[in-house]
Amino acid sequence: MLCYDVDGLMNALGNKHDPQQWRLFIDSSKHPPNLVLLHNGKQHPSIPVGHAVYMKVTYENLKQLLNILQYSKYGCHICGDLKVVSLLMGLQLEYTKYCCFLCVWDSRAETLHYLKRDWPQRKSLKVGEKNVQHPALAEMHKILLPHPHIKLGLIEKKNFVNAMGLTGSAFKHLAEEFPRLNQAKIKRGFVGPKIRRLFRDDTFHNQLQGDGRKGWDAFRLVSTNFLGNIRV
Repeated sequence: MLCYDVDGLMNALGNKHDPQQWRLFIDSSKHPPNLVLLHNGKQHPSIPVGHAVYMKVTYENLKQLLNILQYSKYGCHICGDLKVVSLLMGLQLEYTKYCCFLCVWDSRAETLHYLKRDWPQRKSLKVGEKNVQHPALAEMHKILLPHPHIKLGLIEKKNFVNAMGLTGSAFKHLAEEFPRLNQAKIKRGFVGPKIRRLFRDDTFHNQLQGDGRKGWDAFRLVSTNFLGNIRV
């Protein structure tokens, strides 16, 4: 199911189609890609415009879907997870050295990941350089990252737990607070409801020390102020 006439769809629904007021959300969490228009001011419900049942989420398929939707005509902002963003920017998906579309962060320079804060900004997305395989399907400044992916990315993959320490009182408090999670699952990180629960847990905050407390305070400030206190 694909919409060939977004303007006509909007008129049929009684909505004024201003591309600057809508965001195209591309969901790749399941096998077929889903495309939905989201209103920027949340004054209108979301509008599904594409559901490609037999398609995989690949560069060529996304290119075809955007062409059918006449994306080049409207040029609205696009939301998607990191996989979708990489495909839209024409980046290589696996075994990449430069996997970010914003800067040239070196994924293999592990000794610098927690020391170097300023990485050079990407000046262009030239095919054949820095893991760029295809021409970009959208402009770089038109890409938006959903809040849940940023939040979970900051707290997952053992980064925070390792900084907190695996033998301290804070880690033991997590085990007591979430008795159904074994140690391995706690190391892998937390999902949205558990993160919000910990935000309200003063005992957990007080038991953090050193870099663990600094990291948690920074993460909470980013999540509640910059990203907004939004359910994930």
